[in-house]
Amino acid sequence: MSKMRQRLAREEGFTLIELLVVIVIIGILLAIAVPSYLGFKDRANNRAAQADIRAAIPSMEAFYADNNTYAGANPAALKLIDSGLASAVVTGGLSTAGYCIGASVGSKDWSVNGPGASAWHQSTDCSGAAVTP
Repeated sequence: MSKMRQRLAREEGFTLIELLVVIVIIGILLAIAVPSYLGFKDRANNRAAQADIRAAIPSMEAFYADNNTYAGANPAALKLIDSGLASAVVTGGLSTAGYCIGASVGSKDWSVNGPGASAWHQSTDCSGAAVTP
């Protein structure tokens, strides 16, 4: 018991230099980790938006098979076909011969023209130049 009292009575602690070194190390680790995390987050948002679109394409084709036109397809009509579709999926540019499906997740927007789903765009309305996802 006396050893414990003696240890508590001693005034020991960390020096200012030791604390500064620890803070510098933590700062370096954060400088490495934060940009990496943001890159992972951006890629995840890209892939999530693209996956939402890929999941909506069969529903759009089923709508066409039922109605012989893409006109009139909207998110509510597609959810009747597949209730598991993400709410971020929107449709636009509908006609009797083609469609545009777009999705936005986070700050990442993607869209694809159909049928065939060969031209991807970095917008929700199929505008702009086609890009490779």
